[in-house]
Order: sequence, then structure tokens, then C-alpha cells
Amino acid sequence: MRIGIAITRASNIEVTWTTTHIIVGLLASGVGVRLIEPWDFEVDAKGQLVARAYALDPRDKGWSRNQVCTVLHTRRARRCFVALKSMDLMLVRINPMDTAVLTWCLRAESQGVPVLNSPRALLMTSHKGWLASLPDVPKPPTLVTRARGTAHAFFSDYPQGVVVKPARASGGKNIYRVAHKHHQDMDRALDEVQKVGDRYAVVQAYLPQADQGEKRLLWLDGKLLGGYLRERAPGEFRHNLKQGAKPHPIELSDADNAICEALNPHLIDAGVWLAGIDVIGEKVVEVNTLNPGGLHLAQSFSPDRDLVAPLVQSLLRRIGPISGPA
Repeated sequence: MRIGIAITRASNIEVTWTTTHIIVGLLASGVGVRLIEPWDFEVDAKGQLVARAYALDPRDKGWSRNQVCTVLHTRRARRCFVALKSMDLMLVRINPMDTAVLTWCLRAESQGVPVLNSPRALLMTSHKGWLASLPDVPKPPTLVTRARGTAHAFFSDYPQGVVVKPARASGGKNIYRVAHKHHQDMDRALDEVQKVGDRYAVVQAYLPQADQGEKRLLWLDGKLLGGYLRERAPGEFRHNLKQGAKPHPIELSDADNAICEALNPHLIDAGVWLAGIDVIGEKVVEVNTLNPGGLHLAQSFSPDRDLVAPLVQSLLRRIGPISGPA
């Protein structure tokens, strides 16, 4: 049994990445892993969809996350060609969005290979307009637009100010908080935001509960796997870890589970398998499906629970029992 993983760059992988945890969990379960970078997909002379891949096999050694990272950083993992239709399943673990990778994975899906998260789901749900359009999910008042006049009119209605961010982006970049009535600052924020992605801007009412931090909830197949709180750095309004935020443990609350119930039909219908849900107060501010992370921190705050096992078991249920060596 073999699972292909489309990854942005194998040599950049880190021991704390959710992808690394998944790889080691699959290898420990007897599943071979084939890591494919965006430039390694091809259609060969016979019209077959193929790819060059880094091959990691469970029979090679008892893999640790450090060993996986070492062989990929040094490019010492075995290289091989694989036919995409020979994969038992494909995982998409790329960031930023790469439409070429999604195209290849759509073709693999059309040949009967399960792909998670579904390429169609990624194209739709990674755009923040998707969350904004869900009327039954608790979220702050949100506008998604390219029109400056509409953005300014929305901004005027919120004395606590707004947060302005690109509709398709990640990593805490090009995000701005704009105080009420500071329309020149609003124009500057829109100028920067519209340099990114498809030029659509998200204008979201600022939530005062942000002072207490932002939760990252890990959603898997209709259930919450775990989560943690991100406390922003002094002088910073963003809660992104790359911007200096500090993580803290949490207990999942009734409100968290209610958010899960509200999002479940939308995520499942879209074809999402794994997602990261960002919550301030009791409101969803973002849903991350492109390359959701946070498993390492959630696991570190739950040492008595194995959070990787449910991920691996969920994948194996989708492709059936292991019948022999990968």
C-alpha cells in the first residue's frame, strides 16, 4: 500500500510539521509514502500521469520524524517514478495554493484515486469568501469585495474598527487592523491586501475578545481532534505563531463543539478531511483547509493522548486493509 503526498518542497520539511507526523504515522502502520514536489508531475509519452517521488518505505527502518527530515533535507531518500493511478490515496499538503498541483490531483481523482483534501474543496474553501457565505456558522460581520466604496461603507459601521486581509492567502501576511474613521489607513490597507491573491479583500469587524487570544481547533472527519490557544505578542494584533504569538493548552468547550456541529455539514459536503478552525471568543474567523497545521502543538499539550493515530486510521479506513508490503 502506498500513499502519495504532494508537498511544496521536501527539503524544507520540519520535525514539527503536521505532514511529518502523518508520514511517520503511516510508515509505522506499514504504509509506503511517496513525496511529490510540484515540478515532478508529468504526462509521459504514453499519456500516463506520472511523477518523480521521494520513496519512504516502512521496511527500510524504524522511522522517526528526525530521520525523515534528515533524508529529505540531504536529498538521500530513494527516488523513483510512480504512476498516479497506482497510488492508493493522495494527500495534498501544499502552501501557497498551486493550481498546477490541484490540476494533477484532479486528474488522479478522475482515475479513481482518493485525494484529500479534495482539490475541488481546496479551491473553494481556501478562499475566505467561502466562510463568509455560510449563514449558520457563528462569525464576525464580514465583507468580501474588490469595491473600495463598499469596503469603506462597511468600515464606517464598526466603531471597534476592522481587520483587512486577502481573501486567498495565509501565514499572517498582509493583514491589517484599521481603527474606526481612519479612512486613509483603510485605503492603505486595501492597497496592500489587493496586491495578494485574486485582489479580493476581506473586511471583518474587529472582535474585542481577541485580547484573550485566538484558538486553533483541529477538525478531522466531523470531530474535533484537539486544539490550543495562541496569545499574540506584545504590540501585535495578529495571533499567528510566525508573528511571535505564544501557544497555550486549552480544554475543548461546549462552544467549540457547537462550532464543530455548525461547520460539519459544510466541510463534509465540500470534501474536506482535515481543517484548522480559528476562533476568537465564540466566532469563527478563518477555516484553514489548504495545509492545516497545529498537530504538533496540540499533541504536546495532550501527552496522554495519541493524536496522530486517529489521522492515520481515518486514512486507512478510506482505502481498506493492508494486504502486503508497500
